[in-house]
Amino acid sequence: MQIREGLVPTVLGTVVTGTGYALRGVNPALGAAVMGFGLAHVVLGGIDLVEHHAEPTDLDFEKLLNLK
Repeated sequence: MQIREGLVPTVLGTVVTGTGYALRGVNPALGAAVMGFGLAHVVLGGIDLVEHHAEPTDLDFEKLLNLK
C-alpha cells in the first residue's frame, strides 16, 4: 500500500483541529492555539496533496512491516 504525500499531515491536522475545537470549552485560548496548529497542518498537507497528485511516495507499509 502506498500513501500519497501530504495525506498524513492532512489527517493528523484534522484530528488536532477537532481536539482544539473540543478544548475551546475548557480553555478558549489553548483551544484556539491548538485549532490553528491543526488547521495549518491541514492546509500544508492539502498543498502537498495537490502538488503531488500523481506521485505516490516510496513508503510501502507492507514491505516496511514485512507483510510480503
